[in-house]
Amino acid sequence: MSKQRVIVEAVLSGKSQREAARLYGISQPRVSQLVAAWRVGGWDAIEPRSRRPHSNSRATPPDMIDAICSLRRQLVTDGCDAGPHSIAALLSRDGRTPPAPSTIRSILTRAGLITPEPRKRPKHAYLRFEADLPNECWQADFTHWPLADGTDTEILLWLDDHSRYLLSATAHAPVTGRIVLDAFRAACTVHGMPQSTLTDNGFVFTTRHRGGPNAFEIELLNLGVAQKNGTPNHPQTQGKVERLNQTLKRWLTARPPAATLPDLQAQLDAFTDYYNTARPHRSLNRRTPAEAYTARTKATPDHNTGGHFRIRDDKVHATGSITLRRGGRLHHIAMGADLGGTPVRMLIHDLHVIVIDRDTGEILRELVLDPTKDHQPRGLKPGPKKGSPRQGGMQKGYTFPPRK
Repeated sequence: MSKQRVIVEAVLSGKSQREAARLYGISQPRVSQLVAAWRVGGWDAIEPRSRRPHSNSRATPPDMIDAICSLRRQLVTDGCDAGPHSIAALLSRDGRTPPAPSTIRSILTRAGLITPEPRKRPKHAYLRFEADLPNECWQADFTHWPLADGTDTEILLWLDDHSRYLLSATAHAPVTGRIVLDAFRAACTVHGMPQSTLTDNGFVFTTRHRGGPNAFEIELLNLGVAQKNGTPNHPQTQGKVERLNQTLKRWLTARPPAATLPDLQAQLDAFTDYYNTARPHRSLNRRTPAEAYTARTKATPDHNTGGHFRIRDDKVHATGSITLRRGGRLHHIAMGADLGGTPVRMLIHDLHVIVIDRDTGEILRELVLDPTKDHQPRGLKPGPKKGSPRQGGMQKGYTFPPRK
């Protein structure tokens, strides 16, 4: 029962209008209005009425509401982004004037087409960065995806940081260091060389934690491409390519599972075309990655990167050699049997190597590594040195000469 009816009932039960006004905290003229309205129209005349206008010239037309809901259902079915901003961008491309994204969200909510999600971390809490030019930085990552029979495969992705342009998407079982290098070279052939790359610390991208660089790292070094690796266990550093994984998997889920790797590759090729040329990207002001990638001059490698430096401690083997791994290949550096057991330190700058005695600091050998050979000889002529114990046997009173 409404307050208005209670007031009228009190007057009808014998209270004066002044007493009713004082009892319910309203003015006496208002009580008179309510009683008069009841006498003319009954109880319905005193009930609160909606103040909503009978018409609204700014209301979204019914045909636009139908178009928004239909587009939302179609995008969800196709495994594509179906948020209010995406719907607004697609309607604009069709020559229509869509309502604001907030209005589209309200329409979808009233139609029951939006599933409530947990409250997300606010956007201002993220530290966001973006390369200034195309090819200034390429991000790479690989993700797992099953075939129709459950066989696990791995999808390798290369993405331009500035434009989100999908440079390469290839299916493998599994991704190896050689595949990463081949995919990088293929992308460079089509799109030019990047100024830098950004990946996680997977062994297919870097082996700096296991010793020498792998073949991919050496390729970057030779091309003058700076290599950057994210903080371990912090995928947000490669956030753009990680977000691409989510978009790709939602798109693949909406389609029949691929039976073979070639079938999966065909799906990836179709996705690449859709992602680059048809999907408006919110962070690109609703442009497509292809539009953003071709809008500005591309960056090129900076050849003044300084090269690759590292230090490695070792001990000369009894056979007179030490080992150095580079590009996944183990090289044996000859030092001489007389140095067997000597603790050494290698100062390495790309192919230039200096070997010093860790105890005395004496330089024992300096060389330029030949990456095509497993054994790096000292360049001495074969046969024993003159006056050595191996020439005619050990001589009485012979002592080894001091190290040089």
